[in-house]
Order: sequence, then C-alpha cells, then structure tokens
Amino acid sequence: MSKRPEYFRSVVLAAATALILSNGAYAETATPRPPIGPPSVADLAEGILDAVVNISISQNVKSSEDNAPMPQVPEGSPHQEFFEEFFKGQRGGARPRTVNSLGSGFVVDPAGYIVTNNHVVQDADDIEINLSDGTSLKAKLVGMDPKTDLALLKVEPKKPLKAVAFGDSRKIRIGDWVMVVGNPFGLGVSVSVGVVSARGRNINAGPYDNFIQTDAAINRGNSGGPLFNMQGEVIGINTAILSQTGMSVGIGFAVPTELAVNVVNQLKEFGETRRGWLGVRIQPVSEDIAESLKMERPHGALVSGIIEGGPIAHGEIKAGDIITRFDGADIAETRDLIRAVGESAVGKAVDVVIIRQGKEQTVRITLGRLEDGEQLAKAVTVPEGEGTEPQDPQQAAPLPASDAVLGMKLAVLDEDRRKAFGIAETIEGVVVTEVRPNSPAAERRLEPGDVIVEVGQEAMATPEDVTARVEALKADGRRNALLMIANKSGELRFVTVRME
Repeated sequence: MSKRPEYFRSVVLAAATALILSNGAYAETATPRPPIGPPSVADLAEGILDAVVNISISQNVKSSEDNAPMPQVPEGSPHQEFFEEFFKGQRGGARPRTVNSLGSGFVVDPAGYIVTNNHVVQDADDIEINLSDGTSLKAKLVGMDPKTDLALLKVEPKKPLKAVAFGDSRKIRIGDWVMVVGNPFGLGVSVSVGVVSARGRNINAGPYDNFIQTDAAINRGNSGGPLFNMQGEVIGINTAILSQTGMSVGIGFAVPTELAVNVVNQLKEFGETRRGWLGVRIQPVSEDIAESLKMERPHGALVSGIIEGGPIAHGEIKAGDIITRFDGADIAETRDLIRAVGESAVGKAVDVVIIRQGKEQTVRITLGRLEDGEQLAKAVTVPEGEGTEPQDPQQAAPLPASDAVLGMKLAVLDEDRRKAFGIAETIEGVVVTEVRPNSPAAERRLEPGDVIVEVGQEAMATPEDVTARVEALKADGRRNALLMIANKSGELRFVTVRME
C-alpha cells in the first residue's frame, strides 16, 4: 500500500511526457505560416530615396481684401504719421502677397528631368527643388498636361542626379505590395507601405481616368510623388485621395505608368502633348440601346456624330455605328475608346471594328491630332442666320402635324418650321412639334424643336416614315425604338424610346 502513491506518480509523469512529445512532434510536422507582408522595405527604400524630391512653389497673388480704404485718423493725431507711412502707395491697388505650397516629385533622368503633378506647379511663379542632400535648385516648367494631371520640370544640377525607372503598371495585381515616397505635410521625404486595393478606378478627375487605388498612406504634400513596386520601379504617380478631412483614410489614387510614360515622353520631346484624335462624338451603349439593336450585351461606344474637318473624311465611320475594337484593343465602354485613342500616335493608321446595321466590319483610319481638334472646335462659328432666338411656332403658318407617335406630334421640316423653331439649315429629318406629358418621349426629355433624323438606323423624311418604322420595329419584337435626335444647332444624340 505504501508504494501505490509512487505508482500513480510514475503513471502521471509518463502521460505528461507522452503529451509533451506528441505536441512537439505535431509542432515539428505542421506547415509553417507564410510571412505576413514584406519583412522590410529598408533595402528597397535606401536605393531610391535620393531620387525623390521635395517641391516648393511660390505664387504672387493680389488679395481683394487689401483694397480696403485707409483708416481715417483724426487730424493732428499722434498716430497720423504712422498710418500715412504704413499705407503709403497702397491706395488704388491691391498689395501683392506670396503664397507657398509644397509637393513631391521624382527624378526620371540624371540630367535633371523631374516628374510631378500638374496641380502642384500649375500656378507657380517660382519652383524650387529640394534634394535629399539638402541642395536646392531652381526648376523650370518643361510642360504640363491637365488631362492626366502630370507635369515635367527641369533643373540644372552640377552632377548627375539619382534617377528611378518606370515599371509596367499593367503587371501590378490587386493585393501586391507597394511603397509611397513623398513629402507629406512638408515634413520631408517619408515612406509608407500598403497594397494595391483596386485598378482602373474612375474618379471623374479627367477624360483618361484609370487610377491605381492603394491603402498606402497618401497625404497633403505627397502629390506628385512616386508609387513603387517591390522591385523599386515607379508604377504610379500619387495624385489624389478620397477624404472629407484632407488626410489619409486609406484610399489614395495614382496615375498608372501605362498612361504616364507616353505623356512624360511627349512633354520631354515637344513641351506639350500630341494625342491621337478620331474625330467622332460618342455616347455609352445602354442596355436599352443594345436591346434595340439586338446586341447580346451592351458594349462598345456609340458614334453620335462626326466632327467636320476631322480624320473621318470619306464616311468610313458614320453616326449610329458602334465601335467595338480600336487598334486591336477591345472597347467595352466609351472611356476605353477615349483612352485608347488618346494614347495613340498622331498620324498612325489604325484598324477600327464597327457594327453598322447589325453587321461587323473593319475600317482603317489615319488619326489626327487631338489638340488640333480642340482648336478646330473653338474656331467653329455659327453660320449667319443660325443660332438666333426661335420664333414662337404658333406664329408660323399652320402646317399639318401627325397623330401622336410615341407621345410626340411630328411635322415635315420645311422652311416655315425651320424658321419657327430656329433649326439650323444643315439638319434634315422630322421635327417634333409637341410632346405629351408623361409619354415615352417625355421620359427621354424630347421637346418641341428636336428633329428625328433616324429611327432604328433608318433615315426619316416625313412623319409617316416615323410611324411606319416604329410599327416595323414593333412587329420585329423590339421593345424600344432607337432614335437619332438633332437639337436646333445640329448636335446629335441617340435615345431609346419605349414602344410598349
């Protein structure tokens, strides 16, 4: 009996030992956890920090508050001389004052070329670059591009500068680690790390929006700084944040290098951008439009007009065509086409795939220059007799109007109606004389004076043409009618009007 406690003790010890050995064996055979995030970016940062610069700009402005009249001082006051001296020379004009702001940039050429944001330097009278070694250099503006918010600066260094290379932003994936380097709040070069949260973001900042979204901290002063991949390549230029306070909430945006590289190269070579131009007006292909054209799904860009004097000189593309591919790239929506054309070289001949009246065909277009197209648009003047205030249509000679079609009353577009509604001479079609409230046409905001140019991609000349085409579409099982509408000045748009 006296040996029983020792027996129990030995059993307990044996069991404990077995348990420990069992756990140890399990721990040794378990799959090791992968490392969480990069172990360190110190080596990466050390090799590229010298290429990131702080940008200080100054701007001379005049304050309207400085136009206040000089305070009236009682005659003989001991302060009279002081006030007259202080306000001397200030009457009749505002006092200039200097506004300073800070941003970031990075060297892309050892000769002194520096990339930053357009909004950092666009209003600057003086630009100063502060290097990591404490050197300050005056910079001149080589060129800027407000459409992508990019600018290129040039300094004259005494020795070659440390530069960084552009990487391919198309290879970056959601979840990849990235590093932001910049000058937040004017504190000096700072590093933050995060991941790519999303790609292809459209924040309505410009026509070529295609931002990389990251949760790496981007704050005021980071604008214009680089977004690096883990190989030390620049894959984006930090541009904007989403925040109600102006401070980082983990949603920042960078211009991808797939868009930036071409812009920077053009600014360096020409001091300006030279973008391709197709010379068409486009609008989205909605579900209703796709259904009316018997498309399986909405995609492409619908051509709503051709710009006179542009690259389309021989009817290669017509209003009503849907562009589905451009120079080998699929066009899912309108901004895909805008971006693809803008990134193309001026004078390049490209293949454009279109759908016309349900049939796919390929046309070849030689691109013009977007900047020339913008100047052409500014130079266009309204011909004499056009653009004047329309007369009251009730004062015109009465002409027969059709029974209501889709909630509209229509009439032949003759000279009397053209004059009554102030419709340009170049427009042909059927004029809308009345739109009934709560009708299908009213839902699409059609109004008297609009001209129906086409219905279901067929030209219209009389109200009877419209009626017959609508009935044909109904018989074909269509639920919506696709109308090409011209306003009084001739601008075209497509609308779908329900026929049910």
